[in-house]
Amino acid sequence: MSLRHPLRSLLPLALALSAVPALAQQQPAPPAQATPPAAPVQAPPAASPPAPAAADADDADAQDDGQAAPPAQAPGKRSAKAAKDDSDSKVPIDEIRRYVAVYNAVKQAYVEPVDDAKLMHSAIRGLLFDLDPHSVYFDKADAENFDEQSRGNYDGIGVELQRQPDGTLRVISPIDDTPAARAGIKAGDLITAIDGKPFKVDEGDSSGPLRGAPGTKVVLTLVREGRDKPFDVTVARETIRVASVKSRMLEPGYGYLRVSAFQADTAADFESQLRKLKEQSGGKLRGLVLDLRSNPGGLLTSAVQIADDLLERGKIVSTRGRIAISDAEFSATPGDLLDGAPLVVLVDAGSASASEVLAGALRDNGRGRVVGSRTFGKGSVQTVLPLDNGDSVKLTTARYYTPSGKSIQALGIVPDVTLRAPKADKSERPSYTEAALPGHLHGDEEGLPGSNAGEVLEGDGPIASALAELKKPGAIKAAQAAKAPAPAAKR
Repeated sequence: MSLRHPLRSLLPLALALSAVPALAQQQPAPPAQATPPAAPVQAPPAASPPAPAAADADDADAQDDGQAAPPAQAPGKRSAKAAKDDSDSKVPIDEIRRYVAVYNAVKQAYVEPVDDAKLMHSAIRGLLFDLDPHSVYFDKADAENFDEQSRGNYDGIGVELQRQPDGTLRVISPIDDTPAARAGIKAGDLITAIDGKPFKVDEGDSSGPLRGAPGTKVVLTLVREGRDKPFDVTVARETIRVASVKSRMLEPGYGYLRVSAFQADTAADFESQLRKLKEQSGGKLRGLVLDLRSNPGGLLTSAVQIADDLLERGKIVSTRGRIAISDAEFSATPGDLLDGAPLVVLVDAGSASASEVLAGALRDNGRGRVVGSRTFGKGSVQTVLPLDNGDSVKLTTARYYTPSGKSIQALGIVPDVTLRAPKADKSERPSYTEAALPGHLHGDEEGLPGSNAGEVLEGDGPIASALAELKKPGAIKAAQAAKAPAPAAKR
């Protein structure tokens, strides 16, 4: 069942989208038991009956709505959907026996004693690891650090990462004005060791060593396309207070807004910076460049609120999953803070997740043109489920769709106007996208011609190109058409 939520009540839902583990606050899930067994578990006897199946989701919805539940069907005549739901909810006894047999074999015969908690944690991480690149297990400390990053205040180096199957860390993007950015770390870099210590495949959140007390230093071993050998970079940790929105005037009447990530206060900061630009322009802007380059995503709520600030009407994004709570649709409310002025959205290969939601919403509604390079292509929703021991599970629960009904999973946003990196930077062009991540969710349009990776566009050159596109005569006409009242039947 698709649910429509009033836009200004989005915060209680707080789905999170990000190219790296991103905070989601859907309706709280009941704590799951996470205590590992203290001793080897014995396999259940062959005669043990399977656990009872959970109630059909559609039946539960009907009862919640005060409607009578559908009558019971005769054996053998239940719907195919109900049968499938029952099958999905049953405990796979044969597989549990196999797991317990391996668990006991390790406990009894491994060359060195193995701690129960460590072994169980490894099993849990392995359970999530093969699902997709964004479903992970957080220890309590990792969960707390994750929450801090979503609030924009934490101790570390300031970089957004994606863990690879071998434990190494791929840089999605360095955050503006942080130690990582100042040290020259680039989107697409691969971190293969921290302080000389290589990663292990099963160590969980391998980014933990990057965090630490302000003033301490960490040495990163990097592999970068275009360089023959790995090289080391020393970065000093500091308290990262990310100013996710910055603005300036490009020339009289034309403003520039840079959104580097979507955090809890990003939408409010966006509105404040936009008002400041309008004041500097005498009360009204002639056009705006919205820069989302190397924006790795973050909180969906912030991206949706910014889209609403720039749209008079229309859908913003919808999400669809296997359970009803994952299905939602968000639409704009009347009121365009830009007063219909032309808009250009600047993106590149480092623009991911929530930034792709915003770019797609503005383009599909005819509100602005997208300029730059093909985006990363992360079109999935993650929900953080707290466990009773303070740990958390971040699980992919839905895909999101742009207003036109398209999924950008493993494809990305294709710009209206494509920009290229300077020839000198071609050797450093990243070959990573969501589609290149092992185990990624398959995309509806994955593998189509031209679906190759985009480029990271750095410097002021792309801004100048976006401004030129903004000043074209057709931009004003397009903006006026987008601002025209919608037919009464659609309001």
